[in-house]
Amino acid sequence: MTWPALHISRSIARPPVEVAAFAGDPANLPRWAAGLSTGIRRVGDRWVTDSPMGEVQVAFTGPVDAGILDHDVMLPDGTVVHNPLRVLRNGDGSEVVFTLYRLPGVSDEAFAGDADVVRADLDRLAAVLES
Repeated sequence: MTWPALHISRSIARPPVEVAAFAGDPANLPRWAAGLSTGIRRVGDRWVTDSPMGEVQVAFTGPVDAGILDHDVMLPDGTVVHNPLRVLRNGDGSEVVFTLYRLPGVSDEAFAGDADVVRADLDRLAAVLES
């Protein structure tokens, strides 16, 4: 089974190695990924974040240093959602591409809202790195 996918991208005027190092560090999530994290802490070998969905676990599956910032999010009910996120070279800078999957049961309005949250997060990432 496959799901419909939307690729959302944002150019960032920083080298890919810098973007990947910053965005792929879970400790930095609250600085740019408000759609996922308003606060984060390490609990043993796990990263636990306070999110709009409640307390969730986040694990980057990498390799981050290669620009692969795919991450799994374990929701409060135990469901794991895989989120592909890539940092690609774009001239002297980067293109950050998030793949948003439309999971079963997600309405048009909810999917559009999720896409808006991802766009806002990528805009914040660019603002933090380009300042």
